[in-house]
Parts: sequence; C-alpha cells; structure tokens
Amino acid sequence: MAHPKSRISKQRKRKRRTHYKLDTPNYSTCPNTGETHLRHRAYEVDGNLYYRGKILVKAENR
Repeated sequence: MAHPKSRISKQRKRKRRTHYKLDTPNYSTCPNTGETHLRHRAYEVDGNLYYRGKILVKAENR
C-alpha cells in the first residue's frame, strides 16, 4: 500500500477540500459606454466588441 512520506495537517487537508467560491460575479462599468460587464471579459455594445474601454472589433455598417 502507498505510504505518505509525511503527515498532511488537518488545516492543509481542509483547505484543499474546501468549495467556497464567490457568490456573485464582480461587475464593472465601462467609462466610455456606461455598460456593465464582467471583469476581464470582452463585451458587446451596438455590435462593437469592447475590452478595457477600447474597441476590439468594429461593427460593419449595413
């Protein structure tokens, strides 16, 4: 049978097994568009794709 080389403390074991997560995601408001969005994610406003307040992909004019 496998033998652990050293004992794992109760605290270390419980830290590994914990399943606590954030309850609600953090939302941010864009200073340029005023749109609320998830942090560290690109978001779409009027067909334009924004990230950190800058346009990544501009919408085509149809």
